[in-house]
Amino acid sequence: MLELTLTAERGSFKLEVACRLASDWTVIFGPSGAGKSTLLRLLAGLDRTVPGGSTQARIVLDGLVLAHSANGVWSRPGRRHTSLVAQQPSLFPHLSVEANVAYGLNGLDRLLRAARVEEMLSLVDGTELAARLPRDLSGGQAQRVALARALAPSPRLLLLDEPFSALDGVASDALISRLQSWLLQNKVQTVIATHDATAAFSTGAEVALLHEGRLAAQGAASQVLATERARLLSRLQ
Repeated sequence: MLELTLTAERGSFKLEVACRLASDWTVIFGPSGAGKSTLLRLLAGLDRTVPGGSTQARIVLDGLVLAHSANGVWSRPGRRHTSLVAQQPSLFPHLSVEANVAYGLNGLDRLLRAARVEEMLSLVDGTELAARLPRDLSGGQAQRVALARALAPSPRLLLLDEPFSALDGVASDALISRLQSWLLQNKVQTVIATHDATAAFSTGAEVALLHEGRLAAQGAASQVLATERARLLSRLQ
């Protein structure tokens, strides 16, 4: 279970969220500007106070403190248990795909590291990309590699910010299906931020609805996104 209490001010925008996320797969849904990316960065312990702003946060996963702040000072005792995949993959441009995925695998010998990289690339259907450099990847391929790199160190919490935006619907659905099964088997809690309601309906996720930096509703997609579902269905008629 993920427990969070977050407050962040950025100029005129204020994010205030306090809730418990008990589902293995939670979708943070909301329009652009609702605070989804800010929320994920806070969950990852990456955000910082900016001029004219302030941040207070406490994030606990199954009793383990992942991050907290007090008096403007961040502490991330559980940082190694969290992985974030941003919408724009930030791969190391001078490293091959294989080296990018292996980057966080400190402490493993060469054979175990190679096996782990192969497993992660296979999971995201990217085995044939291993020798390529990031400049030779399409947007969708780069997103797959970024996901493989995030999963390689075996995080307990996976944070995804619009991670499949460069994939077409069929490829995205296939990847999500494989990913959910793997995450469930490996007991990785996942929070995905998106403005695409289909991701919530297709995965049977718990949904946390953000509106102007506040948690407007939380629960099953069929309940929380009933209005959005009606809108999508009307477009098909």
